[in-house]
Amino acid sequence: MTDQREQVRPLLQTRQTRDFTDQPIDDASLAALADVARWSGSSANTQPWRFIVVRDPAALQGIAAAGMPQTRSFATATAGIVITMPDESSRAISHAFDEGRAAERMLVGATMLGLGAAIAWLVGDARKTVGELLGIPADRKVRTVVALGHPSEAGRRPHAAPGQARLPREDVVFDDRWPAD
Repeated sequence: MTDQREQVRPLLQTRQTRDFTDQPIDDASLAALADVARWSGSSANTQPWRFIVVRDPAALQGIAAAGMPQTRSFATATAGIVITMPDESSRAISHAFDEGRAAERMLVGATMLGLGAAIAWLVGDARKTVGELLGIPADRKVRTVVALGHPSEAGRRPHAAPGQARLPREDVVFDDRWPAD
């Protein structure tokens, strides 16, 4: 294995975890993940996101119920981080990009801390329901939520057979140009 591949190993090992134990996450880890999110890059450094760290079991269950099946990981999560964004249709694309960057960094950060995380998008009425549940102002919206916890045995199991998790490199990475047929 190359030194470069070893250096990026934490990124290669990062994956969604959707089932957690009941062991709570310590405050220092949640603070570190919130800082990872807030230090994410954003378009023109606008930092449009605001984050809500959720520990309340009733709120976690409310998020789980509101957005099923996408939010199923919240049913066993012991914490979550909800990303809110300004409700500005003129910036919808850049906001979605910034939101995704913050969510993915939290996923990687959780892996580095030995935790699990799952990113979910709220769709339809789930956005309004979760917004009301968490008291999010009308000029902001919630779309991306990140469930957090200590992975259970089921959560640690691979989702695909060895060698099947990703398409072969030669099918997705091309040098210099699109391959000829």
